[in-house]
Amino acid sequence: MSNFETQARAVLSACETRGIMLATAESCTGGMIAAALTDIGGSSSVVDRGFVTYSNEAKMEMLGVSSETLAAHGAVSQETALEMAAGALARSRAGVAVAVTGIAGPDGGSAEKPVGLVWFGLALKGRAPLAQSHVFAGRDRAGVRAATVEAALDMVLAALKDG
Repeated sequence: MSNFETQARAVLSACETRGIMLATAESCTGGMIAAALTDIGGSSSVVDRGFVTYSNEAKMEMLGVSSETLAAHGAVSQETALEMAAGALARSRAGVAVAVTGIAGPDGGSAEKPVGLVWFGLALKGRAPLAQSHVFAGRDRAGVRAATVEAALDMVLAALKDG
């Protein structure tokens, strides 16, 4: 049983209520969001697929993130998160897609993009994708990744409740 079971069950229920499937596009979490959802029996009626796109090549090949976006803004950016979410939606049967790209650490941070910075993208069919960032400061790699899963599930829930 995952630490995210309550949230994951709520996401699955919200998708089921709306009659839509969900896709994930994950970089820094390496599939943890999809795992939290698929830890729950019966999730196959809602979870369509998960894309683990750790490298820039995978982001381009699997999700259609443009090389121009990556060159201009980097993998950890609002623009990349938006393209990841839109790409996951377009390349799946899902009605909602969540994307995460960030710097889990312990290395890789900079003044502009510190360790703990994560960009989230969310695409809902029929709406423009949206993005938001969080900086999970003062956490180790596992802490950043866990906080990212929690925030991503919350973002999906909020979007489905608003719609």
